[in-house]
Amino acid sequence: MTFYISKTFWLVAQPLSLALLLLLAGLIAGLLKWNRIKALASVAAALVLFLTLFTSTGAVLLQSLEDRIARAELPAGGPACIITLGGGFESEVIAARGGFEMTQAGDRFVETLRLAMQFPEARLLISGGDGSLSGAYEGDAVVGTRFFEAFGVPAARVIRETQSRDTFENAGNTEGLLKENGLERCLLVTSAFHMPRSVGLFRKLGLEVLPWPTDYRTTGTARLALDLTQPSTNSQLMTTALREWTGLLFYYLAGRTHAFFPQ
Repeated sequence: MTFYISKTFWLVAQPLSLALLLLLAGLIAGLLKWNRIKALASVAAALVLFLTLFTSTGAVLLQSLEDRIARAELPAGGPACIITLGGGFESEVIAARGGFEMTQAGDRFVETLRLAMQFPEARLLISGGDGSLSGAYEGDAVVGTRFFEAFGVPAARVIRETQSRDTFENAGNTEGLLKENGLERCLLVTSAFHMPRSVGLFRKLGLEVLPWPTDYRTTGTARLALDLTQPSTNSQLMTTALREWTGLLFYYLAGRTHAFFPQ
């Protein structure tokens, strides 16, 4: 139930959806002659759109997440295992067209492939089921296994966790598989902005992981400023950042992590 609530909440709370709802509220208020509410809703909608589309606010918020946790030092002899969190494949497109179509987070699997080739003794654990509301598609654990096989990594090296739909389930379902296979102190590969929440969840479960962030989306030098050149990119950065900050807050308040902003 929590999974569906969070999905529905974010459909409404993401910046462009919020701006539309504020505009609709202003329109209804105008029809009802509630002029003060109309004005407030209109100004709020304009402010959300301005900050989202024409400033670097999203980049700054995302950058603070990406800078929080650096890559760990590799163990002597290399890692015994590598955990990769799902979210890197376009499941719906793959179902229709085949192949290996990746999302922006596809770097998670590219980096894991590089590590798998560098450390051929390491086991790979892919955590990712179908995170869509319909539940009608293959998850990243299934697609990812085929992806690695296509580049010569045998399926026997891969442990698949196919049931998780979000980060909370990633960590919880992975815990049992690590114990079952006698694995510990694994590298944890996920997007840099996603690493604080992921590490926080694993720590809450008492699992030590070695963070290995990838999929950086900011330069590390972003500052608050006007940016009229790339409204669509600014919108993507803002949406991703606010979703992750919202997830951090929710997980902390729900007792799923020890700290609001793990480090």
